[in-house]
Amino acid sequence: MSDTNFTAIAPPASQASSMEVLQEKVLAIRKTLRPGQQQMADWQSGPLAVSAVPGAGKSTGMAAAAAIAIARQYQNTIQSRPSNRRQLVVVTFTRSAAANIKIKIREYLKQLSLPQTGFTVYTLHSLALNIASRHPNLSGLELENVTLITPNQSHRFIRTAVEQWVANHPRLYLQLLEGQQFDGEETERLRRQSVLRTEVLPDLATTVIHEAKSSGISPAKLREWSQQTIDAYEILTIASGLYEEYQNLMRSRDFIDYDDMILAALRVLENDSARRIEQNQVFAVFEDEAQDSSPLQTKLLEILASDGDWGLGSKGAGEQGSRGAGENTNNFTLSTQHSALSTQNFPLHLIRVGDPNQAINSTFTPADPIYFREFCQECDRSGKLATMDQAGRSTQMIIDAANFALQWVNSFYGAKNQKSPHLPSPFSLQMIRPVNQADVNPAAVGGGLELYTPRDIHHTAELLGNRVIELLTADPTKSVAVLVRENRQGRWLSQALEPLCKEHKITIFDVGESDRRSHVPQEILTLLQFCDRPHSPDYLKTALEVLVKRQLIPTQDLNALASLPEEFLYPGPLATPQAETVQKASHICRSLLRARLELPLYQLISFLALTLNYDQAELATADKLSERVNKQIAGNNSMGSMLSVLSEIVSSERFEPVETEDVEARYTRAGQLTIITMHKAKGLDWNYVFLPFLHENLIPGRFWVPPQSQFLGDFTLSEVARAQIRAALHGEVSIPEVTPAWEQAKHLKTAEEYRLLYVAMTRAKQLLWMSAAKKAPFTWSKPDNLQEQAPCPVFSALKRQFPDCS
Repeated sequence: MSDTNFTAIAPPASQASSMEVLQEKVLAIRKTLRPGQQQMADWQSGPLAVSAVPGAGKSTGMAAAAAIAIARQYQNTIQSRPSNRRQLVVVTFTRSAAANIKIKIREYLKQLSLPQTGFTVYTLHSLALNIASRHPNLSGLELENVTLITPNQSHRFIRTAVEQWVANHPRLYLQLLEGQQFDGEETERLRRQSVLRTEVLPDLATTVIHEAKSSGISPAKLREWSQQTIDAYEILTIASGLYEEYQNLMRSRDFIDYDDMILAALRVLENDSARRIEQNQVFAVFEDEAQDSSPLQTKLLEILASDGDWGLGSKGAGEQGSRGAGENTNNFTLSTQHSALSTQNFPLHLIRVGDPNQAINSTFTPADPIYFREFCQECDRSGKLATMDQAGRSTQMIIDAANFALQWVNSFYGAKNQKSPHLPSPFSLQMIRPVNQADVNPAAVGGGLELYTPRDIHHTAELLGNRVIELLTADPTKSVAVLVRENRQGRWLSQALEPLCKEHKITIFDVGESDRRSHVPQEILTLLQFCDRPHSPDYLKTALEVLVKRQLIPTQDLNALASLPEEFLYPGPLATPQAETVQKASHICRSLLRARLELPLYQLISFLALTLNYDQAELATADKLSERVNKQIAGNNSMGSMLSVLSEIVSSERFEPVETEDVEARYTRAGQLTIITMHKAKGLDWNYVFLPFLHENLIPGRFWVPPQSQFLGDFTLSEVARAQIRAALHGEVSIPEVTPAWEQAKHLKTAEEYRLLYVAMTRAKQLLWMSAAKKAPFTWSKPDNLQEQAPCPVFSALKRQFPDCS
């Protein structure tokens, strides 16, 4: 992370006057900032927690503070040798956020007349990979030899780990098979075996592996914790066995996952010499979206931001802090407690910016708002807490609605959980305030808040569509979004609104559909399957469908073409002459088959990407895919192995596309109707935001035990295990048994769903439109099966509080 380009901007003779000019420019930037942002800009050393409400200008404040910190570092070291100059490390949650904040920091540095250097911006995983790759002998990651995967529960490693565990642990498996009761009937035994091997155990493995690994917990530690619980199935014992089988498989194939990157970086920092090398290149660390960090990710940043050695590995498990202890899969011990704040031996130069009320990932990642809340509390005790509660994004009515929802949820669930006082409130009591300046918060459109109770989801689409047309007709320069809880709702709504939007020339951007740039692996697989078996009517038809979708051939009767593959591809002299559209399709298909014969396998994916006329981002994604596939089939270079690897990626991985443009700009284009999930809308905003389908069965929803696995009981193994692991990590007196663990898991989900709704509400600038239809589907996989549905409790409370908005 060294910076050889960070050079002086003035000759030595004029250094004093140059510093005065720089100081004036710093003060000029500071004056443009709000109070909470100014506290960041005033930071000089030590830890600082910044708790910021939605729309408070976190990224702007962080960029300004970063530029000012770089300027101070420049002033402090202007007479030092270049080799002594350190960099600021800025860490964000997503690649798009990293790109945006990098641009903002450079703009501020330009205002300060400083070189646009002296800092680096990373995502957490790219930072970890950067450290690990510089010290391969310590990290154990030879990047030329390992393959990064992001498996889900259908991935072959998970499935194989399950099968190996079943074979190696017949007693535990038999206990699961018998469930609560079992009469020994063979058909039922086979059914239960199928459910356990394809659903219950893969789900448990996926949940526990990610939960434990991201918290630095080894299979051995899980087994140790399992001794503290008593349940019929020995859930944590099973979990540790599945985890161990998975780890063995990954190591045997030279595969790594994202958690391995963090662990590899921590292995590097465990070494005294390497740690000093890394720390000596960093003068401070700024972290954005800190509420979404896992314990190990936080530990990585704290070590980098520290001047000390942190005593890694110096404490035994029994000597850990009060929040419990975890160890990574390579057996070095880490405490999840923020011990640096209470220990003055080693200064910690770290700013963490976040909002625990926007923590919306904790039910499917190990992130938990409890960690950032604790950091804020410890900083507050030492006068190192800044609050950013002024937000200029939304009009007053939207702010009032969001604040009311927050207070109502805390009040309602505080009363409901009186018997469980240890359960944290869903929200921190930090209210949003408008900016204390004229003309900063936008003016409301209509009343700013509109609440509807349509007859059914079709009436919802009608009301929503008409309001969108009305708004964009009045001002086509505004941005509009519909935020849905799940992609299936978005898909249905997109289809329902398409005729109306087409009539009024409004573009619908369904993010759930367009985001499948994993359409690249799927399309490449489809064409390769055709190349491998061109005489298969099914493979030919799906290949033709891809070509039609990509507008390479005209729309036509594909069934007729695919019914006789040989006649379509190579018509004989006596065959009926083909129509021009058929000839074009046949010609492209033959060119694909010719490429299969003439090109080496490693060039095929790139050729197909060019044939499909992919854009720049799609081509980059295809190149990434090609590199991944060719790496995996090295040593077994055949079409069969290529198809096998591609099928695995398509069916059971989240293949990350390569983005070559500003992703956020695509979501917030003026005059466009964006349909996006509430989760993906985090960090974005629009003039008008629509929240339809606000029903209790989705927000807050409920834990639903699938009927096929109810023979195990009225709980799921994966959620019980998650709650038990978190209880151990959070330093609770004892690990809860099944029933209280299940209750804790339900509370975690309820709290997060309400925080998700809060995030969705605070995306709106001028108008927030909310609805809960009287009739809606029980499940959106069957949207035509309408029945009476209760509204989300927050929606009902809002209608009572703001009767004029209904």
